[in-house]
Amino acid sequence: MRAFVVSETNGHLSCDVREVEPLPVDDDDVLVKVEYSGVNFKDVMVASAPSRVRRRATLVGGVDAAGVVARSPDSDLSPGTAVAVHGGNLGVERDGGFAPFVFASRRQLSVLPPTVSTREAMIIGTAGFTAMASVLALEDEGLQPGAQVLVTGATGGVGSHAVTYLALRGYAPVASTGWPEATSWLLDRGAVRVVGRSELSDRPDRTLGSELWNGAIDCVGGETLHQVLRSLRYGSAVAACGVMAGGDLSTTIYPFITRAVTLVGVDAVEASDATRQRVWRALGELAPRVDFASLIDRVITLEGVAGALEDVRAGTTRGRVLVQLD
Repeated sequence: MRAFVVSETNGHLSCDVREVEPLPVDDDDVLVKVEYSGVNFKDVMVASAPSRVRRRATLVGGVDAAGVVARSPDSDLSPGTAVAVHGGNLGVERDGGFAPFVFASRRQLSVLPPTVSTREAMIIGTAGFTAMASVLALEDEGLQPGAQVLVTGATGGVGSHAVTYLALRGYAPVASTGWPEATSWLLDRGAVRVVGRSELSDRPDRTLGSELWNGAIDCVGGETLHQVLRSLRYGSAVAACGVMAGGDLSTTIYPFITRAVTLVGVDAVEASDATRQRVWRALGELAPRVDFASLIDRVITLEGVAGALEDVRAGTTRGRVLVQLD
């Protein structure tokens, strides 16, 4: 089969479409016929040299996919069952979803709700899963309907889904972006307001800024997360789920001890079965009201993956890049 392969040899990186043979890792792996995949920022990190994420020199890329079960040793997963494939070491240590077929462990499979097609599952993808998990995390911390919630990196995959889901669940998302041309698009997604990066906080001469946000979903990290923390309202929380600006965080303890702010980490890779079921159930309940077409940047084939990775790296995409395999 033809697949998009990432390979590094002596520091030289190649990313191209080539013939490979799908192989199981374990005897109880499930074979999935892939219909759609998506391009994530994590795929960008995998397709880098050197890579702190990729654990093999050569592998099929793609950290998520959706399709139907082709062969399974698990009686609960009969052939034809529609599933999402994501998490664990998919596309990082074992071959991923940029291929017509993928072997996956049972832990990496989520049976799709009946309201979510395989195409919609990959418009959601790891990005949408992370966005919904972030919304649920804020609700667990007491977020109330009508609350003003800041979303950083709002034009990206996670950010655009977060804006959409927050609006549909009764919150008032404020979208932050360094791309002012996307203002109308973000307002159409449900944002009540669009702000630039310089508006995330104020009073730079003080340890803490004004109390601006009832909660936040941060898809960026680094200095952006620092500014979010110093501008949250008393008792609110930020769900941190991205590292586009870097993995280091330089901040102070004051937001946590003088404003009772909570920093919640959101992970989509090693999420428990209970978390995966909860998130997909929430996505299934919301799906009939989501304009999925508006969350697509573009639809490509395997030949377009390399270019899409560069666009995601540069931060010039609006929503998800969908890869059609079927």
